[in-house]
Amino acid sequence: MARISLTPDRTPLIRIMEWYSRRTYGKVLEPLMALAHNRRVLLTTSRFELSVGRWKKLDPQLKALAEMASAAAIGCTWCMDFGYWLSRGHGLPHEKLQDVPVWRESRAYAPLERDVMAYAEAMTATPPTVEDDLAERLRQRLGDAAFVELTSMIAVENLRSRTNAALGLHSQGFKDSCDIPGAAPGATARPQGDRTAAGQ
Repeated sequence: MARISLTPDRTPLIRIMEWYSRRTYGKVLEPLMALAHNRRVLLTTSRFELSVGRWKKLDPQLKALAEMASAAAIGCTWCMDFGYWLSRGHGLPHEKLQDVPVWRESRAYAPLERDVMAYAEAMTATPPTVEDDLAERLRQRLGDAAFVELTSMIAVENLRSRTNAALGLHSQGFKDSCDIPGAAPGATARPQGDRTAAGQ
């Protein structure tokens, strides 16, 4: 159960955000409603996420795996649920998304993907446990710009996941609507938006 009301005062701003959220995601995102109790936090977070959405140096599938590995390490079920939905829209296979919490035992990932998830976990640990050889291997493979973006995205996901987990936000059922029962293999419900517009 959420640790804060998810029904803030329905000001004109909140009504607009509810409308946009339903139109884009099919439901009102609970992190938006939690942050809506503080207008400045809500607007600052939304502007920040819109800016983050313009970062394009890192492959979106690697970015998604890094975000989900961080969310899994923190235990944010809301972020795992929403991240699965978004990542299916970016073409990530079900197996790779499903195995994120147990990626070390899974055979679903290429070496670079495994390094990305190891880096995400190491950055998410308290204190961080990043090792020089892993960081250098990623920098060599990705290039400096994408490596900086990867590092920053993991930090952003830590902010999201820790906030949502501390507020007691849990899965909203996005994953349940991803894979359509009886559909051809690989057919999914495609997300219409991205995380940036959600402010989470």
